[in-house]
Amino acid sequence: MRTTWDPRRLPDLSGRAYLVTGSNAGLGYFASEQLVRAGARVFMTGRHPNRLAAARAALRRRNPDAALDLTETLVLDTSNLGSVRSAAASVRGRGPLDGVLLNAGIVHPPKSRETTVDGHEVVFATNALGHFALAGELLPALAEAGGRMVWVGSMSTSLTPYDPVDPQLTENYSAWRAYVQSKIATSSLGFEADRRLRAAGVPVASVVAHPGYSTSGRTPGIAGVNAPTKTTRFADNLQALITQSKEHGAWTLVRALADPQIEGGEFWGPRTVARGVPRRQQASRITRDPEIAARLWQAAETATGVRWPFAKAAAAASA
Repeated sequence: MRTTWDPRRLPDLSGRAYLVTGSNAGLGYFASEQLVRAGARVFMTGRHPNRLAAARAALRRRNPDAALDLTETLVLDTSNLGSVRSAAASVRGRGPLDGVLLNAGIVHPPKSRETTVDGHEVVFATNALGHFALAGELLPALAEAGGRMVWVGSMSTSLTPYDPVDPQLTENYSAWRAYVQSKIATSSLGFEADRRLRAAGVPVASVVAHPGYSTSGRTPGIAGVNAPTKTTRFADNLQALITQSKEHGAWTLVRALADPQIEGGEFWGPRTVARGVPRRQQASRITRDPEIAARLWQAAETATGVRWPFAKAAAAASA
């Protein structure tokens, strides 16, 4: 029987260290804020140093009593594998890591297919490949702490379950397909990671969570973090019955990251799927297909050149 979880009164996380990708806005910002309020040390990461600085300043304004000296900013662009490797090397030198929230991503893909500096389709690279590489690079640090990785999925995987036989979308590209396939890949990789971690005896849990239908127009205005237009506010408030703020959307991600009762391989989302307090749910069938997951894992290894160091991680855990 699970104990009650109150998103507004988290357990004491003092002494724990977490890394959150995409911390300068949206779900990543609010997840970072909630972790800091609970006493955690947080590596806030994002692509733009100025936006990261603005987000950290906002966090300080809103939480004057929090131990913000334990909060660091780190430039990390998940679409760029060089940036991923550099950031991971920096974090590995800081000691054990209790959790990684793989949150950064493109929510509104370009209308036409674009590629990254590494030659990969930009949505797949940003949402899935970069996080696959980052999780692999940080695996020994996570294993040393008996930590957890949380992959951010989406409701969209149940709406249009595309089989990502062409994850780079070299043909039949559309913005919607790019987004959905990237989230199918993200979720599948998260579940496959748990299977492989268990098989290798690595004490790191891999969990998948989604934030429901969380919109900027339902989210508090914060200078440097969230400043929706009046039109966005109006449009999003028309959908109030099926939407929630990104602050509330982050509740599920933080619970998946910090609740000690959650186990690897679980899938979490808001109570009514689109909104509400966190609860365990059933992931879409396509994301639970082990054959699709194995295919995506191989594609991710080939694209990133990263092989997860399972043996090294197991050794770090037992040291």
